[in-house]
Amino acid sequence: MSDRQSSNAYWQANLRIIYICLAIWALVSYGFGIILRPLISAIPVGGTDLGFWFAQQGSILVFIVLIFWYAARMNKLDAEHGVDE
Repeated sequence: MSDRQSSNAYWQANLRIIYICLAIWALVSYGFGIILRPLISAIPVGGTDLGFWFAQQGSILVFIVLIFWYAARMNKLDAEHGVDE
């Protein structure tokens, strides 16, 4: 495979990971915290409802997990394409 094709494959894999992270973040932040809040408000979590919990803490915790998942997945992708440190 040429260097140009390898670079394109690496970039496409990187974009795929970014799109997955953005979709999960949008679903949790906007979906569960705002749009679906009336539907999930009947589920109690720690003295409050699940919609409020997602809006206040859940989306932040999911975002932190996404950061670590992205870093681990990019390290694996770097090793697959020979650009690791």
